[in-house]
Amino acid sequence: MAAKYEMIMSVIKQQVANGTIGPGSKLPSVRMLADRFSCSKNTVIQAYSELEKEHLVYSVPKSGYYVVNEYRSPHDELANKKVDFYSAGPDREAMPYIEFQHCINQAIDIYKEELFSYSDRQGFYSLRLQLIKYLQNLQVFTDPERLFITSGAQQALHLLVSMPFPNGKRNILMEQPTYFGFIEAVELQNATALGIERTMKGLDLDRLEYMFRNNDIKFFYTVPRFHNPLGHSYTNEEKKQIVKLAQKYDVYIVEDDFLGDLDPNPRHDPMFSYDPSGRVIYLKSFSKIMLPGLRLAAVVLPKLMIHTFSRHKFSADFNSSALSQGALEIYLKSGMFQGHIKRIKKLYQRKMKLLQEACDIHLPPGASISRPTSGFYLAVSLPEHVKAGRMADLLLRANVYVDDAVRMFLPEYRQENMLRLCISQVSEEQIGRGVEQIARCIVFLQGKKDHFHSRPSLLL
Repeated sequence: MAAKYEMIMSVIKQQVANGTIGPGSKLPSVRMLADRFSCSKNTVIQAYSELEKEHLVYSVPKSGYYVVNEYRSPHDELANKKVDFYSAGPDREAMPYIEFQHCINQAIDIYKEELFSYSDRQGFYSLRLQLIKYLQNLQVFTDPERLFITSGAQQALHLLVSMPFPNGKRNILMEQPTYFGFIEAVELQNATALGIERTMKGLDLDRLEYMFRNNDIKFFYTVPRFHNPLGHSYTNEEKKQIVKLAQKYDVYIVEDDFLGDLDPNPRHDPMFSYDPSGRVIYLKSFSKIMLPGLRLAAVVLPKLMIHTFSRHKFSADFNSSALSQGALEIYLKSGMFQGHIKRIKKLYQRKMKLLQEACDIHLPPGASISRPTSGFYLAVSLPEHVKAGRMADLLLRANVYVDDAVRMFLPEYRQENMLRLCISQVSEEQIGRGVEQIARCIVFLQGKKDHFHSRPSLLL
């Protein structure tokens, strides 16, 4: 039998959910509820306290308790039916909300006004010291003077596209396909972008050398581990060869290692480890592995670029969120972050294995997949004449969300037969069902409608 305070919580949640009590409404007094439920005032206070912890209500001293927002059940029926291979945020069940809430509260207690005023444009020095220790686990050895905190990786990429580089070159080389946010940053700033094809097998190094030698390349943007959208990772030898070519032809490398923490092989190194002196600019985001709303990333720059990057950063936003920085410092220092990474490494590795197994079982001949060991992304190459855009539209009607990868290509490299599947926000129980629907849709578009058996309406 539920405790009395839990009964009170349940009644309040139900009234908020059905609209009887709206956002901002004042709740009954402690005395009133104690009389209504025939309990002590302490029982009501406990119920309100628990609702505060769930951020459903808030208290105003000498006034009472008020509703923060509408209540949404975590078991929402529609959400459970939706199979989401599209969204690329962290697994909602794995986000460290409660842990990080403690860190935010502690940061406010410790730093007080420092968190709500202008701070060092390069980032909290104490946080940078913690990040230096953390990056050492990823084989990135540097000093705090070379590290900047930015408002997410997207800001760092935007600044790097716009600013001059020490090599005096102008053009940007990117893998094809690649992260669409980087393509957008390049296009909006009218930078000259060149592409080099990356497949499930990797990169043509001879072609890369030709591009470096003949095309005035300012920097090469690459996602060496768990590529977006392919999921592919370079071998250590490939990374060494790419760095050697960059050194030979005076090209910088922007290494986006946003999912490097998920690598199950501790012997896989970042490109930065093969040239720590300054040829490789290392970028580490906390959005995908932790909390996107933090809007924090770390950038390790060569010393020659520190002054220029600092000026561009200052002109963009003065400094990144001080509150997020203070909380992240405590999260790193406490050891909570290491525990979180340990948990999610297992989670995403397991999900990726389930996705590949489901694809092997269900996908028809002519469709092929990439085979990442972990990460967020797996690419499906569709059979000839099957368009990813058409598939995405049809699957949407069956409440299966997938990403047409066409936006991840420059116009001259565009492919229309690639789907990106993201495992981060789909539940393990939904993976097989979702892939089965994808397979049925492929066969349907190939004209073999009998594959749908008695349920063609799902995709019509």
